[in-house]
Amino acid sequence: MPLEFESGIEGIRVQIDKLLDLADRRGIDVSSEVEVLREKLLEISRQTYENLDAMEQVLVARHPQRPYTLDYIDRICTDWIELHGDRAFRDDQAIVGGWARIRGRTVMVIGHQKGRNMKENLDRNFGMPHPEGYRKALRLLKQAEKFGRPVVTLIDTPGAYPGIGAEERGQGEAIAMNLREMARLKTPIVSVIIGEGGSGGALALGVTDRILMLEHSVYSVISPEGCSAILWRSSEHREDAATALQLTARHVLAHGVCDEIIPEPVGGAHSDWDSAAAHLEDALDRVLSELVELTTDELLESRWAKYEAIGTWREA
Repeated sequence: MPLEFESGIEGIRVQIDKLLDLADRRGIDVSSEVEVLREKLLEISRQTYENLDAMEQVLVARHPQRPYTLDYIDRICTDWIELHGDRAFRDDQAIVGGWARIRGRTVMVIGHQKGRNMKENLDRNFGMPHPEGYRKALRLLKQAEKFGRPVVTLIDTPGAYPGIGAEERGQGEAIAMNLREMARLKTPIVSVIIGEGGSGGALALGVTDRILMLEHSVYSVISPEGCSAILWRSSEHREDAATALQLTARHVLAHGVCDEIIPEPVGGAHSDWDSAAAHLEDALDRVLSELVELTTDELLESRWAKYEAIGTWREA
C-alpha cells in the first residue's frame, strides 16, 4: 500500500504494469517505453525521498513492507540459531536473538521483531516487548560476553509495552538493568536502528559502542502522536511535533547521538530488501572489524566517553 506522498511514484508503477500487460496480451515490443518510464520512476523516487519532511520519515520508518530483524538475518547471516526465553517467566516474541555468523564472524544478534499480519502482530505484540523480552536480551548479552563474541542489536519498536502486566513484572527495572549492563559489557556492541527507535524500549538495546541508523529510520523519546497529545491535547499536530522532536537520522547524527547513517535504496528499504541488507552488512562488517581490535579497557573507556559527550548542559 503506497504512502500518501508516494502517489506520483505509484502512478508511474501502474503505467509500467499496464504497458507490460499490454505487451503480454498483444505480443508487442514496449521495451523502450518501459525503459523511459523506469528512468522517470527512479528520478521521481529519488527526488521524493530526498525531500521528505519529518513526519513522512516517520511513516517510512513504520512502513508495513519495511524489512524487519528476521528479514535482515535471513539475508546477511549464516548459521542462525535462535535462542528463546528469559529463564524466569516466558519467551517474548517481540524480541528475537541468537547466534549467527556475519561474513564468517560469530556474533550474537538481538532485535525487535514486528509481525506481517494480525496473527503475527498479536504473537509479537506489534514489536513492543514485555520485561521478559528485555531479560531475554540481557541473558543473551551476558552469554556473548562470556564467550567473548561481539553483539549486534537491530532496533525497531514503537516502545516498550506499557500494559499492567508488564508493569507488574518490572518493565522499568528490566530496561534499567539492560542500560546498566550494556554500559559495562566487556565485548563489542553495535546497534542499528532499522525502523522505529521508540523511547526506552529502543534504548534498552541501544547502549552500544556504535549506533548506526538506516537512512529513513527515526529515533525519539516519544512518538509524534504522543508528543502532540501532550502539548496540544490532540494528535492533529503530529507533523509539528515530528519537526520539533528532530527525530530523523540526519538530526540524530547532527546531535552526535548516532555515529553513522547507512544509505537505503532509492524509494526506501521496503522497495528493495536485498539492497538494504547489503548496505547493512557492509556497515556492520566494517564497524565490527574496527571494534574487535580494541582491548577491553579501550572498549569500555571509549563507550563511556561516547555517552558522556552526548548532549549539552550548564552547571548552576
